[in-house]
Amino acid sequence: MNYPSRLIEEAVAEISRLPGIGKKTALRLALHLLKRDEEQTRSLSDALLNMRTKTTYCTRCHNIADDVLCNICSNNKRDQTTICVVVDTRDVLAIELTNQYRGLYHVLGGIISPLEGIGPSDLEIDSLMSRIGSQEGDEAVQEVILALSPTMEGDTTAFYLQKKLKATGIKLSTIARGIPIGGDLEYADEITLGRSIVSRVAYD
Repeated sequence: MNYPSRLIEEAVAEISRLPGIGKKTALRLALHLLKRDEEQTRSLSDALLNMRTKTTYCTRCHNIADDVLCNICSNNKRDQTTICVVVDTRDVLAIELTNQYRGLYHVLGGIISPLEGIGPSDLEIDSLMSRIGSQEGDEAVQEVILALSPTMEGDTTAFYLQKKLKATGIKLSTIARGIPIGGDLEYADEITLGRSIVSRVAYD
C-alpha cells in the first residue's frame, strides 16, 4: 500500500501491532486521529503512556493496580473470607461485570502447562498459600473458588491447587460448568453436556 505520508505509515505500522487490528483498521484509526483536535490525540497518547509506565500490580492478589493494593483488596466492603482464584486480570474483569461476586481475588498469572514449560513455581501459588495462612479471626479465609477455564491445563492447575489446599481445611469450590442460558442441547459439545449432567443441581 502506498501511503501519502511516511508519518501515517509509521502510525499504521504501530497501531497494527495491537491484537485483532489489521492494516486497514489501523489506517482508519490513524486517519481518524489525524482529523481530531491535536489535544485529543495528545490526551490519548498521555493516557497510554501513563498506563504503561505507572500501572503496577497489587502486592496481595497480583491484580493490576494503581497503588500497593488494588481497589478490590483495599475495599473493606468486600467479603474478606472468600477468594476467587483466576488466571489473569481479564478474568477478574469478566467476573466483576456480572455484579454477582463480592469477595476477593487471587491472580495466578498463568496456568500449569508442561508443554510450554510453565510449572507451579512460575505461578503465584506460594503467595496464595501464604495469604491464606496469614489471616486470622473474622477475616480468615473460609472459601476458595477456583474460576479456571475448563481446559486440560486449567483442570491440571485446579487439581494441583486442590491438593495444596486440602490440608488447610478451607472449603474449596469451582465455578459451575454447563449449558449457557438460551443455548440448545444439540449444539453443545460432548464435554460441556456431560459436565452439565454430572454437575446437575436440584430443581427448585
